[in-house]
Amino acid sequence: MSDTTNYDIIVIGAGHAGVEAALAAARMGRRTLIVTLSLDNIAMMPCNPSVGGPGKSHLVREIDALGGEMGIAADRASIQRRLLNTGKGPAVHSLRMQADKFLYQRIMKETVENTENLDVRQLLVTELLTEGDSGARRVTGVLCETGERIAARAVILATGTYLRGRIILGETIYDSGPNGQRPAMALSDSLKSLGLKLMRFKTGTPARVDRRTIDFEKTSIQKGDPTAPAFSFLTTEMPREQTPCYLTYTNAATHEVIRANLHRAPMANGVIEGIGPRYCPSVETKIARFPDKDRHQLFLEPEGLHTNEIYVQGMSTSLPTDVQEAFLTTIPGLEHARIMRPGYAIEYDCLDPLQLEATLAVKHIVGLYSAGQANGTSGYEEAAAQGLVAGVNAVREIAGEEPLVLRRSDGYIGVLIDDLVTKGTDEPYRMMTSRAEYRLILRQDNADLRLTPMGRSIGLVSDERWARFTAKRDAIEETLHLLESTKLSPSAETEARLAGAGIQPLRVPMSLFALLSREGNYDVLAPLFDLPDIPDDVREEVEIMARYDGYIKKQQEQIARMERLESRRIPKTLDYAAITSLRLEAAEKLAAIRPRSIGQAARISGVSPADISVLLVYLEKERRTQS
Repeated sequence: MSDTTNYDIIVIGAGHAGVEAALAAARMGRRTLIVTLSLDNIAMMPCNPSVGGPGKSHLVREIDALGGEMGIAADRASIQRRLLNTGKGPAVHSLRMQADKFLYQRIMKETVENTENLDVRQLLVTELLTEGDSGARRVTGVLCETGERIAARAVILATGTYLRGRIILGETIYDSGPNGQRPAMALSDSLKSLGLKLMRFKTGTPARVDRRTIDFEKTSIQKGDPTAPAFSFLTTEMPREQTPCYLTYTNAATHEVIRANLHRAPMANGVIEGIGPRYCPSVETKIARFPDKDRHQLFLEPEGLHTNEIYVQGMSTSLPTDVQEAFLTTIPGLEHARIMRPGYAIEYDCLDPLQLEATLAVKHIVGLYSAGQANGTSGYEEAAAQGLVAGVNAVREIAGEEPLVLRRSDGYIGVLIDDLVTKGTDEPYRMMTSRAEYRLILRQDNADLRLTPMGRSIGLVSDERWARFTAKRDAIEETLHLLESTKLSPSAETEARLAGAGIQPLRVPMSLFALLSREGNYDVLAPLFDLPDIPDDVREEVEIMARYDGYIKKQQEQIARMERLESRRIPKTLDYAAITSLRLEAAEKLAAIRPRSIGQAARISGVSPADISVLLVYLEKERRTQS
């Protein structure tokens, strides 16, 4: 029997971050233990029953491209899918998938329990075990509520919203994790005793109402999109049948009920201390913040195929249950709705992410990593992305290998982590496409082209995935070569072909690639010039590369300029206080964050271009002195 008191890696928490961290570590060959407060709630979806959406779908695709699990599970649990923002360019196209949340949990639970090198236990961790002093402290394992001491070479915090979790429902307040689960109260004290700075954040969820009490005739149906793609590059077929969602709106009567009860709203009367999410506020916050809005949209989303629970998306609240019942009856379709679970707010502790390296390692405590909502983010997708990176880097640290550090030009995961560890956050962080400066390069459709080779090099991409990827990549390269090498001139024969297809004549000689860039449709040109049939995913990439060729080249030039700054590394031991020309604020910020490179230093709030110039001059003088 294997030793159950000694592991390479322990993951605390089995939410979306914990699952990806544990799967990555185990699949990379390390003996891993994942501990959770409840084996029945592995990968639970305590908030909305969906995966993806603007910015978030990019993360899911990148997780999948690297060899993670979220996209695969989301596809298998899908009950509806839609491709959003199709009226805009491909950079912001976003897949959103409605999931059967209970099926998603079951799929992830089965995956975790049947992964080699991975043990799963229901335990409450009360303390991190470390050795050494504050200057050179190392994590050695965990102490559990049962008194068990389990040793490990690395520990990953994936505690979600459970650290000192507190549920707030009107005047009712009690210690709890989400959905009535046990909170982790003692672990916060252990983290503080190790010198870690904790923040207090808040999130919330809306009521779930009984499907049988909704009048759907008074709502607008929102059907799925049969042409929407899958999340995983491995998924070959999606369910044909899709479950509809429904759209309705608040109105003046709804707002009147809420305004009359704002004095009972914990956000307004000071009961809630934590900072809530800016981009997913409670309905009472929306009513108070936007008094000019006469209505707010609400989506009625099924929680699964075998439950009557309907999630009222857009109606997050911590108002008392009687107020929730009162305002729901003012909404078209919900006049007779019966609440199955009331909405609530939850406060919880999380780490200030400025204490983390770009690897998600905790500074000053060797072997300790943190991922997910424990780092101040919101959302399943942000959590899963961090979990995968933390799991990979915990393994690579143990092996003495270079860490995986995704750059902002590599993917949205790189943007997410860089934002957290460089800029920090004073509210639950949510990924959006606007946060990525290179979003035309970082599309959801090309996540595999960007990241699957990286996933292969770290040992997470299976032979099956690699074979599919290389076949797609080779087909794209062959098609591009054919298009670029096929030259056209404004001859009578060429013009006749084009005219027959309703295409404007050529003014100058050009390649077939340039013509595709102008016309944008491979299927129109293929029969005219005997081009081969190619798979849909290959055609999509080729068309985007042609249509946006000039813009893509400009972004690649921007990335090259930024890479020069990223390649200028800063010594970890640099004494910023010794740089006399550096402003005091900049010196303090640089000393606290310890940026890896000049590029990262330039993104720190409070560090000006003039400070960067001073730093560059100082580093150059030091280089010359040492050479």
